Amino acid sequence: MPDDSNSPMAVALEEAEAAGARGEVPVGAVIVDHAGNIVARAGNRTRELRDPTAHAEIVALRAACLHFGSERIGDCDLYVTLEPCAMCATAISFARIRRLYYGAIDPKGGGVEHGARIFGQPTCHHAPEVYPGIDEQRAALLLKEFFAARRN
Repeated sequence: MPDDSNSPMAVALEEAEAAGARGEVPVGAVIVDHAGNIVARAGNRTRELRDPTAHAEIVALRAACLHFGSERIGDCDLYVTLEPCAMCATAISFARIRRLYYGAIDPKGGGVEHGARIFGQPTCHHAPEVYPGIDEQRAALLLKEFFAARRN
């Protein structure tokens, strides 16, 4: 994956930075269609909206589903800066996302390769192709700096 400013992960990182500037945990997500066009982008908004489900992935999924007029968007790929939690992984499965690209791993709260491992469960109806570690260092540094500033 190229590290240029036009890549979907670079845009997701911009969304994460904006979320952090709003006092949200800095996670960003971007959904692209089969041609690579960005159809939705979002950062975390749980505090702003007072909504525990307003994770970047969920907000972006809602926007993309509205864009396409369907709850299933199987020709789309999702780029997110942090390994999705179990809630987001389940929503990704329900939306039939084609490919999931994510940055930093989340050993504590992840739901893809850590924790619940949603896509590997027998009850999972759809598992996207998963590509971890995209711009992982940049994504992890955003989170590390955000939480370090909160502790000081």
